[in-house]
Amino acid sequence: MRWQRHCSNVSIFNKSVRHLPKCLTAGYANCMNGITELVEKIAPEAVALRHDIHAHPELGYEEHQTAQRILDQLRPLGRLDIRTGVAKTGIVAVLNADKAGPCVALRTELDALPIEERTGLSYASKHPGKMHACGHDGHMACLVGAVKVLTQLAEDLPGSIKFIFQPAEEFGAGGDVMCKEGVLDDPKVDAIFALHGWPDLELGHVGVREGAAMASADQWKITVHGVGGHAAYPHRTVDPVVVASHIVVAAQTIASRSTDPLQSVVVTVASAHAGTAHNIIPETAELTGTIRALTPGVRAGTLTRFKDIVKHTAAAFGATADVEFGTGYPVLVNDDEASAFVNDVARDVVGSHCVPEEVVPCMGGEDFAFFAQRVPAAFWRLGVRRGDPASQPNLHQPTYDFPDEAVPVGIRMHCEMAMRYLNSKQS
Repeated sequence: MRWQRHCSNVSIFNKSVRHLPKCLTAGYANCMNGITELVEKIAPEAVALRHDIHAHPELGYEEHQTAQRILDQLRPLGRLDIRTGVAKTGIVAVLNADKAGPCVALRTELDALPIEERTGLSYASKHPGKMHACGHDGHMACLVGAVKVLTQLAEDLPGSIKFIFQPAEEFGAGGDVMCKEGVLDDPKVDAIFALHGWPDLELGHVGVREGAAMASADQWKITVHGVGGHAAYPHRTVDPVVVASHIVVAAQTIASRSTDPLQSVVVTVASAHAGTAHNIIPETAELTGTIRALTPGVRAGTLTRFKDIVKHTAAAFGATADVEFGTGYPVLVNDDEASAFVNDVARDVVGSHCVPEEVVPCMGGEDFAFFAQRVPAAFWRLGVRRGDPASQPNLHQPTYDFPDEAVPVGIRMHCEMAMRYLNSKQS
């Protein structure tokens, strides 16, 4: 496969099995010896599933057919305790649910984005205005592939594996809902891992950052209330468009003048709406956007400063402004030990030369953070970049497509992490 030309595929068994007690090495060896063959056999099925899901994207909490496609893959496997309807459309499948021992969880997302696809692919979205522009189709394919491999190795596993298919990652905080519905209990999860395709990383590379890896993300909406009137008589009005424009500029001083230069914060104005005609000054103007930070303290301070700037800027022009905050995502903090574990596994699977020493944080938000607040967790990056970075479509762009060549790497990493984690905890 193409990814194998980028990174060597070294068996994890050769390096890790020597650290396990003798009573466990036989079963672990059996798992490792058969995994490469199983991944190669299952990968084409996983790729076909990705194409099918990519062609039929569904938005958050609407992923009914997506969930059904997943169930059609899982139910024939046996050995799985499957729970449906979690957080409305989510699925939780547990392998070896009744087996004593540790429990490790692997999570993926189900939802697509409200974007019109422009890839021109034979399996492009059949649903206008919706597409898998963040690679969740690929993430699902990797996890389903891992389920198919691991169910065949279940007898040799000294514990259970919980496979979590989560809805509404992009907007609806499905991870938070799942956690509140007890997805990390019964059996209790000892650690959780998740992957994300990463266009900044070369195909077949794997990266993970300890500590703050992804920013908090808070949605906001501002409604500026002025006094409308005729466009020819602005002095008889309080123009909310002008007020909103000043708010946009003033809010950018939060990063440049209200935040420690060694900290990170982003205030983004993503939309502006006002008015109905060219000769009418409207009564209201609306702005929406997000605020992102890499520490809880900076997050809290930025939200407070933002609200103050909005209200006082509006007041300076004789207007008023309402600020509403939507469901926010916390900072995603990777557990140090869990991150080191991912790095160890990745060095064995793809080779040390394909595991970067330094991985920078990302200002994107990710609701895997809700899982990471509750149990040791690591959110790792799977390289998907082919060739020149300048020509690589990025996440949330209408030309993005998760590469098929990355699917077997994701399957292998999932499997190796789950098996190695269970054996190391058992020891």
